[in-house]
Amino acid sequence: MEELNETFVNEFILLGITNLPELQLFFFVMFLIFYLLSFVGNLSIVTLVIADHGLHTPMYFLLGNLSFLDFFYATTTVPKMLSGLLVEDKKISFQGCIAQLHIFHFLGSTEAMLLASMSYDRYVAICNPLRYHVLMARAVCIELAFISWLIGFLYSLSHTILTSRLPFCHFNKITHFYCDIKPLLKLACTDTHINESLVNILTGSVALSTFVLIIISYTFIVVHLQNIRSEKGRSKAFSTCTSHLTVVFLYFGTAFCTYLRPATKDSLEQDRMTAVLFTVITPALNPIIYALRNKEVKRALKKPFLQSLCLKNTTLLTGM
Repeated sequence: MEELNETFVNEFILLGITNLPELQLFFFVMFLIFYLLSFVGNLSIVTLVIADHGLHTPMYFLLGNLSFLDFFYATTTVPKMLSGLLVEDKKISFQGCIAQLHIFHFLGSTEAMLLASMSYDRYVAICNPLRYHVLMARAVCIELAFISWLIGFLYSLSHTILTSRLPFCHFNKITHFYCDIKPLLKLACTDTHINESLVNILTGSVALSTFVLIIISYTFIVVHLQNIRSEKGRSKAFSTCTSHLTVVFLYFGTAFCTYLRPATKDSLEQDRMTAVLFTVITPALNPIIYALRNKEVKRALKKPFLQSLCLKNTTLLTGM
């Protein structure tokens, strides 16, 4: 704590997406729309998973966790970014910056774990359907979700502790729209070699290990599908995976580009643009991808409207 109190910089300035007035209003409207889509879409899926008994299965339990996470993932960064596009005051306190960094990486790393758990669920459902309810019992699902959240928290905590103990002496302008590790390391007035190595080792380990687990799961799925003679059967089995695969490529593609390369001036600028994808756009697209590609989610979404329509018709007939 003594080192934290000796920090010369008490607040940071987030430079945001752009300082061009003619673009700020455009970005504000566009990102607000995506945030509202994320808000409505993810909370709708969480509500459906809880309320609809037809979705009380391992697959949708994990999907509910993912949607819950995506909502808070976007909320960690987007509101601050939106306010920065409208007001001149773009300051964030040192404590607020560290808290944002911790929550952001906690949720981001947890998402990687959940995506790996969801790939295992698809592997069991397709390759071991007769043992599915045993291998993916309620207790197993809860353990997978708990382990995902726990590892994500511990991963983020290591970065948070080391970053918060760095001295920031003179420069406090962060070339980003939220507090992230690499832009903060560039501002520290001390050697950050250990921190940079930690980012590469820990982030690389989490990202690569989860991605490899996903690849292994889908390798077994593809091999299994080759044994299914019916083209229709193969198509039906793999169709349950397409939504998940789309989200995986969106998530890991941007994560690898952002965190597994050296922090240079050009790379930080590119990271700021890439970050828009996984902080603003991807959380809004995830519920749309699952809703459009999944028959059970579409059925659950239509159910309240059908019930409301039936109730309305019944009321009209009764009134007549």
